[in-house]
Amino acid sequence: MITHAKRLTLILIGFISLALGALGIFVPLLPTTPFLLLSAFAFANSSERMHQWLLDHNIFGPLIDNWRQHQAISRRAKVVSILSMVAILMISVLMQVPTYIIVIQVFVLSTTAIFVLSRPLPPQ
Repeated sequence: MITHAKRLTLILIGFISLALGALGIFVPLLPTTPFLLLSAFAFANSSERMHQWLLDHNIFGPLIDNWRQHQAISRRAKVVSILSMVAILMISVLMQVPTYIIVIQVFVLSTTAIFVLSRPLPPQ
């Protein structure tokens, strides 16, 4: 039996991770899928209604389903991720961000890009 305090905590974690996951769609260094998976876990253990809403969502549902079943990232998500990473790096260069920051970005973004590109595509 889940206590009221634990249920509220999980719902809060679910909403915070959902917000971060949604933000991750637009912010290159913020991952989307891990936050959505955390949100799905939190809602699965606290709110069946929110869990089902998340799984049925047009954008979030397929991301969660692809990862759960195949540890896969869709072609569209890969393209958006890589383009976002390139864009953020170009913006940093154009804004003349200090070189050490650009070096850190190149390392982090390259590592992230390798991970994203190494994930399989979901089956058709």
